[in-house]
Amino acid sequence: MAHCALEVADIFRTHGSAWRQAERGHLSLGQLKVMSAIEQCRSAALGGHVLRCEGCRQVEIAYNSCRNRHCPKCQAGAARRWLEARQADLLPVEYYHVVFTLPAPIAEIAYQNKAAIYGLLFDVAAETLCTIAADPRHLGASIGATLVLHTWGSALTHHPHVHGIVPGGGLAPDGKSWVACKHGFFLSVRVLSRLFRRRLLEELQAVHRRGRLQFFGEHVALADASAFARWLVPLRQCEWVVYAKRPFAGPEAVLAYLSRYTHRVAIANSRLVAMDEHGVAFRWKDYRASGKTRHKTMTLGADEFMRRFLLHVLPGGFHRIRHYGLLANGSRKANLARVRELLHAVPAVHSHTPDSAAEIEHAKPCFVCLHCGAAMLVLQTFARGETIRAPPQQPHAP
Repeated sequence: MAHCALEVADIFRTHGSAWRQAERGHLSLGQLKVMSAIEQCRSAALGGHVLRCEGCRQVEIAYNSCRNRHCPKCQAGAARRWLEARQADLLPVEYYHVVFTLPAPIAEIAYQNKAAIYGLLFDVAAETLCTIAADPRHLGASIGATLVLHTWGSALTHHPHVHGIVPGGGLAPDGKSWVACKHGFFLSVRVLSRLFRRRLLEELQAVHRRGRLQFFGEHVALADASAFARWLVPLRQCEWVVYAKRPFAGPEAVLAYLSRYTHRVAIANSRLVAMDEHGVAFRWKDYRASGKTRHKTMTLGADEFMRRFLLHVLPGGFHRIRHYGLLANGSRKANLARVRELLHAVPAVHSHTPDSAAEIEHAKPCFVCLHCGAAMLVLQTFARGETIRAPPQQPHAP
């Protein structure tokens, strides 16, 4: 993989210390941990390995990753492992992509109540899909869905929404047949939007009554029940954004999509253009424009860039990928087996069998030389703060 010329880590290492001092008391412990992890990722601070290539004898140092889920450099491996586990879940049916978005006013208070409102977004979106799909006037079947939370827009603004990947059909109420949706059409977006709006506002008001919401700054008055009820009124009348994209072109396209979306962070290093005295420049997509004018470059001051990036730090332990209905973790294996039986389909083929997995894993090198592609041997492992010994001298040929 090509090394990016500029990385988020470079921005934090250059400007993070001064910004932390300026924002002391305004950054959460979670945000400070993310900054520290990204700054130290793949540096001597986390330890690493001294490696030697078996082919060209090149000696290199590989530093350890921080493995923080907000770090742009640490997501490729996590996404690959997750996708390998999900391959067995794919069914030989059309898959649809639906998106549920929170309106801007709710997004503002969601930032102050991430765990509560992001959790509602997940659960209400899943309930909406399952309820409408179960209605005989629409599909009349029990469906499954995988939902992935994204909290950002292309310009790093706070824009919480969930992407849903849904098989195009479900089990009949008696469980004895598979009910497929119409080709190219899943469920009515208008109907989904109306139910999503009603149910989320109901749940939001219920959470407020239980005292689980906090309000700060300009929203502090919403702590009063009457004020909160008045604040909800316009939200019952505006349109909420729920949309469905065209079905994927087969299971392979679903996996390709998931590999890009499941472990994505607020901004990839590949979108960064430059960092100089003017700030940080990065590529972004303006969805209000069309054609070539949609792709633009934005420059933000380093402080503002870091502020926007840290808007998207999730609460500790919060799961940003969740499965519902037929794909719920507790019953997924049995449900998928039943669906494949009804579809007369065989399980997805794995890249290796369980018996040979250990052999293949042993044969596959953990480190590969960038110069010749041969496997690299670990000569030395060093922990945090340890000094690296000089590599051993290469023996001279007789």
